[in-house]
Amino acid sequence: MSISPDARVHPSAIVEDGAQIGAGCVVGPFCVIGPEVVLRERVELRSHVVVSGRTVIGEDTVVFSFAVLGETPQDLKFKGEITALEIGKRNRIREHVTMNLGTEGGGGVTRIGDDGLFMAGCHIAHDAIIGDRVIVVNSAAVAGHCVIEDDVIIGGLCGIHQWVRIGRGAIIGAVTMVTNDVIPYGLVQGPRGELDGLNLVGLKRRGVARSDISALRAAFRELAQGEGTFAARAQKLGEDTDSDYVREIVNFVMGDTDRSFLTPR
Repeated sequence: MSISPDARVHPSAIVEDGAQIGAGCVVGPFCVIGPEVVLRERVELRSHVVVSGRTVIGEDTVVFSFAVLGETPQDLKFKGEITALEIGKRNRIREHVTMNLGTEGGGGVTRIGDDGLFMAGCHIAHDAIIGDRVIVVNSAAVAGHCVIEDDVIIGGLCGIHQWVRIGRGAIIGAVTMVTNDVIPYGLVQGPRGELDGLNLVGLKRRGVARSDISALRAAFRELAQGEGTFAARAQKLGEDTDSDYVREIVNFVMGDTDRSFLTPR
């Protein structure tokens, strides 16, 4: 066990031999930290937090009460192989959040980026890859093997089906079930999610140029109303555009995936 001299560990907390607690960390009352856990500098566990497995939590992350991080995957194929959970810097992980270890069949690592907000009761399953600045709202669930790119917002009570990819800057409305891939900057809503437009509010908030937003809107219309298959329409967009944002959508559509896409209504 390695505990930095300036870390603060409450007397009621259990820190098992082998755990590494970095400088400036705070471990609150009744927390339980397993023997392979690493807390980087200035991590704060508020109280009653369980961190187990081969889990690394990055600098300045705050974990609120009753979160459980690094427990075994909810996957019957998991047989106790050595896998990991890697959580980046400056995340806010709220009450009752669960994040599971990876599985051997899925690459062995569940990975969380930097600067995320994971609201109360949400779940991140095995082998999911979550980008930077992602917001997962209360009681939403991201299933195994999903890829959630940077700047995505997933609304409350949403379900993201296993193996789904959600492109950068997309937004998923509350109480939506997402069963297919979502293009970057897409807006998805409805009980059974449909691609209903672009995340214009998010684009404007990030200061995306008006010319790029106009190009994205034109590209969306072409995807919705053009001739040929969805993939053929996307490929044609790539040949005709000068916008890096539109090219990002094209590259996402043309990339490898195990699922079809949510297409515009």
